[in-house]
Amino acid sequence: MKNAIGREIPEYIEGYGQVVPYAGAFATPPNRQRQSPPVKWNKPGESKLIAGLEAVFRRVPVKDGMTLSFHHHFRNGDGVVNMVLTTAAKLGLKNLKVALSSIFPVHAPLIEHIQNGVVTALDTNYMSGPVAEAVSRGLLAQPVIMRTHGGRARAIECGQLKIDVAFIAAPAADNYGNLNGVQGPAACGSLGYAFPDAEYADCVVAVTDHLAEYPLSPVSIPQTRVDYVVVVDRVGDPQGIVSGTTRITKEPVGLKIASLAAKVIEAAGLIQDGLSFQTGAGGASLAVAHYVRQKMEQTGVRGSFALGGITGYLVDMLEKGLFQKILDVQGFDLEAIRSLTANPNHLEIGAGFYASPFTSGCAVNKLDVVILGATEIDTDFHVNVVTGSNGMIMGGSGGHSDAAAGAKLTIVVANLLRSRLPIIVDNVLTATTPGETVDVLVTERGIAVNPGRESLRQQLTAAGLPVKTIQELKEMAEQIAEKPKAIQTGEKIVAVVEYRDGTMIDVVRQMGD
Repeated sequence: MKNAIGREIPEYIEGYGQVVPYAGAFATPPNRQRQSPPVKWNKPGESKLIAGLEAVFRRVPVKDGMTLSFHHHFRNGDGVVNMVLTTAAKLGLKNLKVALSSIFPVHAPLIEHIQNGVVTALDTNYMSGPVAEAVSRGLLAQPVIMRTHGGRARAIECGQLKIDVAFIAAPAADNYGNLNGVQGPAACGSLGYAFPDAEYADCVVAVTDHLAEYPLSPVSIPQTRVDYVVVVDRVGDPQGIVSGTTRITKEPVGLKIASLAAKVIEAAGLIQDGLSFQTGAGGASLAVAHYVRQKMEQTGVRGSFALGGITGYLVDMLEKGLFQKILDVQGFDLEAIRSLTANPNHLEIGAGFYASPFTSGCAVNKLDVVILGATEIDTDFHVNVVTGSNGMIMGGSGGHSDAAAGAKLTIVVANLLRSRLPIIVDNVLTATTPGETVDVLVTERGIAVNPGRESLRQQLTAAGLPVKTIQELKEMAEQIAEKPKAIQTGEKIVAVVEYRDGTMIDVVRQMGD
């Protein structure tokens, strides 16, 4: 069958189940109640401290076929996932489902666990590195479920992603299970993507290398949801968790694109008091923030809040009074961690608060502007951030689709050519974010406005910006570089791409030879 954006998807997928096709960004309302987490109790004098992972596996107990969840705030410095799965393999467990909010190169040992039958299912929002390549080549018998950050929170809250045991890597913990991410040698900042896991998992295990005196302060995840605390030698490598500094690009093409994007925001009339803004941690995205900052300073504008993954640059804007608040679901550098610790206007939020579509209102709904990237974009403004030019999985939606749906103005910034290939195609290989939620594409050669945003196109044209149709930009790119050849894929579905509401927007098929 075809979904609302014309993607061919099966009605039923083995290992996934009955498919509900994507029907539109806001066309599928909730059809179930939020699930109730189990009621727990802990008697006076009972200790939550467990001497090692093997002991906690036996205490829970962890059994074949269970779903184990993990967060990704340690990114490529994570040590807990591999540690836990090594324990599972040692104890002879099989058929586990790993619900890890993002998968990085450091998680390469997952491949061996899959080959040995310890892990037979994956549920994630983003994949890169050896695991993503192996999955793309057909490693798993059943497809990986790829969600958005808000969609994962929704799936957990609504019981579609049922977690038996959540292993929460905690930079700091006390002996009764209060956790935070801002203290200890592996401090990572906000623990927001672990909030739904802690709230709804049947059992919650904190894994830490920094045991603080009770009561821990501040508290991100409270003792009331944590069942056991395990102290290990090292939960993560700080070099992979934070970069120390995240810098604005100095590349001329990237700066030109960023300058144009800032002019789009200005021409749309959104650089005004109360501006709310989200951008990524990449150099080009930060450059947009830099140019927006200049315009805010020139006009005396004071924004409302910055959202999403937080960098030192946004922290500096907060401290200079350019934003009143930061809503932080994930920190990207040391300055973000410092600010979360020290500044009462820097607020830690969970994944559901950030982007779950099935709540009484998530933070992305209050966004004026979001700046997003793209692997490719098609002439209907559908964006791919899952697969690369060879069909390999190399990313995922994360908060891409969530923020695009919520923001008043969604801007995709991208070079017209990437690796000598046009960024604009007739049909993206993998649809991730639907075109109905994308307003503008900004490239170094011009700006394309979604045909459904005619009044915005008129505003940008009146401001003297280089507005073109997306077809014109596509033809311009193909005059510089040849039109890319269609990618040949196999029949096997290796991943399903869910939209934030749980409907299926696309599938990923096995890479061709």
